[in-house]
Amino acid sequence: MIDPSSHLVVVRGGGDLGSGVIWRLRRVGFPIVVLELERPLTVRRTVAFSSAITEGSITIDGIAGRSVTSVEEAADVAGDGIVAVLAQPSLPSFPVEPSVVVDARLAKQVLDTTIHQAPFAVGLGPGFSAGTDCDAVVETMRGHRLGRVIWDGPAAPNTGVPGEIGGASADRVLRAEGEGALYWHVDFGDVVEQGQVLGHVDNDPIAAKIRGTVRGLLLPGPVTAGLKIGDIDPRFDPTAIHEISDKALSIGGGVLEAVLVWLGGST
Repeated sequence: MIDPSSHLVVVRGGGDLGSGVIWRLRRVGFPIVVLELERPLTVRRTVAFSSAITEGSITIDGIAGRSVTSVEEAADVAGDGIVAVLAQPSLPSFPVEPSVVVDARLAKQVLDTTIHQAPFAVGLGPGFSAGTDCDAVVETMRGHRLGRVIWDGPAAPNTGVPGEIGGASADRVLRAEGEGALYWHVDFGDVVEQGQVLGHVDNDPIAAKIRGTVRGLLLPGPVTAGLKIGDIDPRFDPTAIHEISDKALSIGGGVLEAVLVWLGGST
């Protein structure tokens, strides 16, 4: 009988897709520590555990997360059943060795996660190859392979084109056209029109390319050219900004499957 509570899981990246992983694992009892940047680059902040860094705490679909300031506090909070979120981009040493490390940063390339960082290492999406960079890879590309666990070889390569939602693909994603200070005139859940100015990067306007509901806004502050800074949902679903997406839950299910298969000794 597997006891999830005895296996610490460290998730590197608490964005919206990583939060689907965190939610699935915590839901069945795994203690979770999330490692994030001091200024997270998450746009879907209403459904991301990374928001605990700036807000102090967040609850997503009944699972609570809390900002912590040390690895010792992180281990204690995770042991109490709360997702511990630590501003720590590199992988630190913990009082108890993690059983699992999940790289959920979606960098589209291998950064500094290796197959030797934990007894079981999982990578999400492009750049990772199972058996080389990590023990298992979970597919993140939309389509019939989304959420599939890969035990040997790579995930699908990065296409550079956002997945289609409600008939919109690249046009639903907002990116900074130049470097500067980002600020917004809209908020989560606002319905916006095509061409509407949503905010600025310095003096350069950010205009919506489609009509829809605002579901993603990067924290105001400095940005670089090309950075993803927002997301417009053309489906006009008022619950979308408050619920983990189907994609995130599918990826989370793949990670949960991989971890349970490994703990069961069936890999």
